[in-house]
Amino acid sequence: MLQEIRERAQGWVAWAIILLISIPFAFWGIDSYFGGGAEPVVASVNGTKITERAFNQAVNRTRIQLRDQLGDAYNPALFSDARIREDVLERMIRETLLLEDSEAMGLRTSDQAVRGTIVGEPAFQRDGAFSKAQYEQMLRLQGLTPAAYEASLRRQLLITQLPRAIRETAFVTDALTERSLSLMRQQRVLAYVPVPSAAFEARVQAPSEEAVAAYYDEHPEQFATPEQVRVAYLLLDAARLSAPDETLDEATLREHYERRRDAFTAPQERRVRHILLTVSAEADQATRAATRERLQAIQERLRDGEAFADVAAEVSEDPGSADNGGALGWIGRGSLDPAFEQAVFALQPDTLSDPVRSRFGYHLVEVLEVRGGEPQPFEAVKEALSADLRSGGSEGVFFEQAEQLATLTYESPDSLVPAAETLELEIQESDWIDRSTGEGLFAHPRVIAAAFSEEVLVQGNNSELLEPDPDGLQAMVLRVADHREPSVRALAEVRDEIVALLEAQQAVEAAQAEAEAIVSRVRAGQTLAEAAVGFEPIEAGQVSRATRELPPEVIRLAFSLPRPDADTERRVGSTSDEGDAFVVVVSEVIDGDPAQLDAAERAAEANVLKRALASADVDAVLTQMQARAKIERKPVVSDEPF
Repeated sequence: MLQEIRERAQGWVAWAIILLISIPFAFWGIDSYFGGGAEPVVASVNGTKITERAFNQAVNRTRIQLRDQLGDAYNPALFSDARIREDVLERMIRETLLLEDSEAMGLRTSDQAVRGTIVGEPAFQRDGAFSKAQYEQMLRLQGLTPAAYEASLRRQLLITQLPRAIRETAFVTDALTERSLSLMRQQRVLAYVPVPSAAFEARVQAPSEEAVAAYYDEHPEQFATPEQVRVAYLLLDAARLSAPDETLDEATLREHYERRRDAFTAPQERRVRHILLTVSAEADQATRAATRERLQAIQERLRDGEAFADVAAEVSEDPGSADNGGALGWIGRGSLDPAFEQAVFALQPDTLSDPVRSRFGYHLVEVLEVRGGEPQPFEAVKEALSADLRSGGSEGVFFEQAEQLATLTYESPDSLVPAAETLELEIQESDWIDRSTGEGLFAHPRVIAAAFSEEVLVQGNNSELLEPDPDGLQAMVLRVADHREPSVRALAEVRDEIVALLEAQQAVEAAQAEAEAIVSRVRAGQTLAEAAVGFEPIEAGQVSRATRELPPEVIRLAFSLPRPDADTERRVGSTSDEGDAFVVVVSEVIDGDPAQLDAAERAAEANVLKRALASADVDAVLTQMQARAKIERKPVVSDEPF
């Protein structure tokens, strides 16, 4: 194919192509050739634009995070796409406001804060210590460079500075804590009557056809079906591929062992402690010299026999290690200031260094212990090496066939058959799926996005090569086998559902009306038993907010009713939930006694109140920011039809 293009791209044909390409560059510049104009915007905050691309990426990340956090409990049907998109947009607007206000206040994120966050992230650690190799690997898996990640982290830390500062100003008085404890441990003496909707089903009348039609017209979203597709696909799975036959005798294994000796060598790490006297990188010569002299005096104290930990606690200016005797834990290469790291890895164990200059100041360093740096013996890794070589053979077959799959499905964009026959793969077909993530392969947003993309859904082409699970070495190509437009089911199809809904609604309304009638009779002076003829009153006695033996709606109503006083011996009200109604009578309120609680319980309640007040303060500040800001939102387009 390439040779044919090369042969045809001669003479006037080539010049015509060059002329056509040159016109957009000449009149509109390179941006028009690649992008065709400005990127779509979903909102702007004081002129700062939130692009559609960034918004969609945030929505996808949110979906993935929900699935990861909930695990097997994740159910896409419980998370409305429209709600997720609205929440994400509001969050991005708030973050943009916080970033602007923080920068206007002169807040900044220091290099030390960024470094500390990265070093302290468990995902970047091995054996409890930061690993540069692990850090870079994790970023590669997410398609990020260290520079891009660190810039994003710096931005995120800056965004959190102002809310954190506001939260730290919150405080709670002892009187407020005692009042809260009194209310939270309050108990109420009550009785209640259940009024079930099932008791009124016999009185229900069949709804008219007009009522059924009106309900159908007023609630189309209840009977909607989303846009759906069935896809045909080819799946290539490395776990099901066989590696080429290879004789793995001991000589072969030893050859690979020697070739990959570094892979079986744990990087050397050192357990370190230090004493730091800080000095700015911009400090003058006199200041630096004075700091170095102070450190040399400390060095003499250590050589005279004073305990390192005691001296570090007294004089070290590193807030992260001073209280711990200067201990920095296990340190690997690539995680420290270069000058400091060079000194650490040049020292012999149990040897005190001379003053070491870094960008943070002057250090005295002592190496306590060394581990790693020696390769594991051949016998210890022989089995793992054999399995790895065989797995590597399978991976080689996988990558070769994945490349073939991509090429064949691209060259025959309207069919999967040529690729299936060449690679001996089965063309599989999915069930109906919609734009919300499903199960298995179709739980991956990139697969759903490909199935509903314009190229696949509208143009009818095969998708590009997809990797639904890069860690599992899987590759797939799909095409749409069938398509359903979003629609509302016909009235005839859902008539019985609507009739059942309207009849149930009548029963619920009848139960609510009866409950209100019982309330009126109790307020008129009847006892609960007299007012609730035909229903059984239940004497619940003394209950707390945490009681689980009673229906939750009964507890909610009981603790929302006003306190009985001298003129009102009891309080009564009704509530309903999921069809059944309840009448509740409160005859006595018993406040909790904070004096019976120990200091730990009081402190726990104070912390709860402080967090609540702090959160309210942050919300109030954000509300004021939004009120002052010029915010323009475009309607959030949902993937759902309604």
